[in-house]
Amino acid sequence: MSLATLAPPHPIVGCAGEVRRALAGVAQVQPVFMTTDDKEAVLVELAAAKAQLVELEARVLAASEDVAVEHGARDVADWLAQRVQADPRTAHAELQLARALDRHPVVAAGMRAGTVSVAQARVIIDTVDDLPPELGPGLVVSAEETMVGYAEHHRPRELRRLGERILEIVAPEVAETEDGRRLEDAERRAREKASLRLRDLGDGRTRISGVLPTTVAQRLKHYLNAYTNPRRNPERDPERDTERGGEAPATPWHGGSGCSAGSADRVPQHRAYAHAFAALLEHLDPDGLPEHGGDATTVLVTLTLSQLLTDLAAAGVIAGDGQHAISAEQARRLACQASIVPVVLGGKGEVLDLGRRMRLFTRAQRRALRIRDQRCRAEGCTIPAAWTEAHHLQPWSQGGATDLANAVSLCAHHHHRIHDHAYTHHRLPSGDIRFHRRT
Repeated sequence: MSLATLAPPHPIVGCAGEVRRALAGVAQVQPVFMTTDDKEAVLVELAAAKAQLVELEARVLAASEDVAVEHGARDVADWLAQRVQADPRTAHAELQLARALDRHPVVAAGMRAGTVSVAQARVIIDTVDDLPPELGPGLVVSAEETMVGYAEHHRPRELRRLGERILEIVAPEVAETEDGRRLEDAERRAREKASLRLRDLGDGRTRISGVLPTTVAQRLKHYLNAYTNPRRNPERDPERDTERGGEAPATPWHGGSGCSAGSADRVPQHRAYAHAFAALLEHLDPDGLPEHGGDATTVLVTLTLSQLLTDLAAAGVIAGDGQHAISAEQARRLACQASIVPVVLGGKGEVLDLGRRMRLFTRAQRRALRIRDQRCRAEGCTIPAAWTEAHHLQPWSQGGATDLANAVSLCAHHHHRIHDHAYTHHRLPSGDIRFHRRT
């Protein structure tokens, strides 16, 4: 009989067997008759036990490179993934955690005590590994101990925020300098990894996806908020509404059921931002954009004379990488905007009229218009004039003059509606515009 046969099993082997046997002992036991207090206690205990079990597995993984050598595997994670039919990526993530815990004994001790979860451990390790190397081992250990102490009362997300300020606690003399370095590094990485993709879905929509630096995204959000309607209740917090999944007021661009006083029109925040983004693009000043081919970046809307005068027709918009189809109604509305030049074509495609910027209301005229109208002049609408667009009462393309007598302030919603062939409108003696849906 060999010594190997007589040798008792390693304590960790015995522990693993006991865990399996204990679990097998309750495999058929249903918790339905447990008291509420028992369920609460068990859930907390199991969470702690899960952290302890992960730490034990990590401890064994970190010491098991001989297993990989024995089986000719690249590393123990590859061997384990093949042996237990696990996802290799998950196995390698577990091996990385094991090696990290080997370098961070304080975190490992917290997991063994059941007071640090796996998610918390990853946050603490990331925080400590990101500390500046000149801190010295004493301060690094102090930071690790402080973060492990925080884990008892803070979730992983809160821990990450606390970790961003840990230097102010353990090394306040270098905190400000390090914050500056960290911000510069984060901004550099954000610029390097920034991406924006546009994919035409083929049904009149384009999917936009990407990752932007936070400073750019915040600026965009600020601009988009400027295009949303003033809130009915100024005491409401838009950030709080967004975080709890609430709704935002309809944007002026929104083509919904109206924006009259006291209206309950509301759209989800993500749709409000989409509408506001469209309004933002329509109001960009092309003179401030880079030149393309020696000319300022300009959007050309092409349509024939018959299309211009027909309620239901198609037009084309030339911008960027070619010409795309839009409705004539949309073309007529866009012709009011400062960044759009209408191109009216004859029967054989010859240019009958190329819109000039002199047809557009000047800045002084728009300012005077806002002073005169005070608000959107659609009947009952309370959108302030500062949020409106100038509209030619008699279309410029039909000989209407670009002067205040032929102008009216309309919010983007009603600007859409006045060009909508589904509606007629007439001007009231008060100067307001009343809309009627065609029957």
